[in-house]
Amino acid sequence: MPRTTNPAHFLAFDLGAESGRAVLGTLDGRRLSVHEVRRFPNTPLSLSGHIHWNVYALFDEMKTAMREGAAAMGARPESVGVDTWGVDFGLLARDGSLLGLPFCYRDQRNIGAMEDYFKLVPRSTLYEATGIQFMPFNTLFQVYAMVRERSPLLDAAADLLFMPDLFNFLLTGKKTAEFTVATTSQILDPRTKAWIPGLFQAMGLSKKILQNIIEPGTVLGPLTEEVARDTGFFGVPVVATAGHDTAAAVAAVPAEGRNWAYISSGTWSLVGVEENAPVISAKSLESNFTNEGGVGGTIRFLKNVAGLWLVQGCRKAWAKDGLLSYKELVKAAADAPDFAAFIDPDSPDFLNPPDMPEALTDYCRRTGQKAPESRAAMVRSLFESLALKYRTVIDQLRLVLGHPIEKIHVIGGGSRNELLCQFTADATGLPVVAGPAEATAVGNILVQAMAMGRVSSPAEIRAIIRESFELRTYEPASTAAWDAAYVRFREILKT
Repeated sequence: MPRTTNPAHFLAFDLGAESGRAVLGTLDGRRLSVHEVRRFPNTPLSLSGHIHWNVYALFDEMKTAMREGAAAMGARPESVGVDTWGVDFGLLARDGSLLGLPFCYRDQRNIGAMEDYFKLVPRSTLYEATGIQFMPFNTLFQVYAMVRERSPLLDAAADLLFMPDLFNFLLTGKKTAEFTVATTSQILDPRTKAWIPGLFQAMGLSKKILQNIIEPGTVLGPLTEEVARDTGFFGVPVVATAGHDTAAAVAAVPAEGRNWAYISSGTWSLVGVEENAPVISAKSLESNFTNEGGVGGTIRFLKNVAGLWLVQGCRKAWAKDGLLSYKELVKAAADAPDFAAFIDPDSPDFLNPPDMPEALTDYCRRTGQKAPESRAAMVRSLFESLALKYRTVIDQLRLVLGHPIEKIHVIGGGSRNELLCQFTADATGLPVVAGPAEATAVGNILVQAMAMGRVSSPAEIRAIIRESFELRTYEPASTAAWDAAYVRFREILKT
């Protein structure tokens, strides 16, 4: 398709664990502007002791957003694309109907499934085959949790669709597995981009419920007639964009050259680098790094670190006394005493506790520390611990890869957190370039634009972002104090 100079509109759905957004992007030459059309909550449902995603409510919100988007732009977009979190999935019956609401990765059914699966396929064998970080909610272990409990849903299932693929199916009727999200499953070989059927067979599951792999930027086809009638988007194609939200965000890192790392900062913090091929070695296994798919044939070599989920959990617990804004909490934390206490953000204590502040207090006491006494002190402790955890991962990246890291790009909502960005620069001793905050939606939009012939390459995507968004650089300071804090932090992690 020939490239033109007329402004082009694209609609991105960015669905996160806390909320969903519809973002309209307008590409005019080499400048992109974005406008949030609609924001809506993503509220999990608790049913019979389990946590589920309310797919139907989310899909209704998406169709409402399409109608509002049409009104906002006065025209139809060139395409629509969906990105979501990874690992979770829906199961379809033979007739295409959804077999219940998808389970949330934080559901308790996954407890112990990973360790039990290692009895079937050893940990080292599984890592060598997939190169994926071990997390108790990876798709493979979620499926094994269902096998272990003899779930009737697996008997009835004809197809498994990851979350962005499920929404693409609802939009178009097409069943596919987009590469970037498929790689989060721990069922795929990132070197061959093929499923590993033996991993299902090891648990007695031989049904072929996985879909054909497609690359990010594949045009799936138009909306179904029903969705088109509901929204007025007749003839609008759906692009399987970078379906995993981190892949979309990393595509939007405004970097040049090499020797840079990124932190995609939101509910989770994804800390890593972009490589041309998977890195699967004894060192990467020891440090528990993951190899996930990126745009343009790249690999996101990274580690998942708990992120602003910790602060979200505190805000939820404090809501009964009146909900403080993030801005208020950050301002208060800036004035709190420094280095009072440290926590390991990735401790299982913080995965889904009933009371986050209580879990943090218990952790401090168990590790011989005085727990923060005020909310401001607790939030500062969380930010400092996150920054020091980032340093730990950056050090591990240098060790595993054997090449320098000279700059960190912080993208996503956390790039607006001036305190955390400065702490990250101070803790790592590296300059931090913050922005764009809307990296996931921007990456989603520009991968769509590439699919539609409006952008030529991933490199041009990054050039457009540098020209379109204001970026802020944080230089490291007080590094001696942070070096001393890092020694304490590492000792806390050993307890």
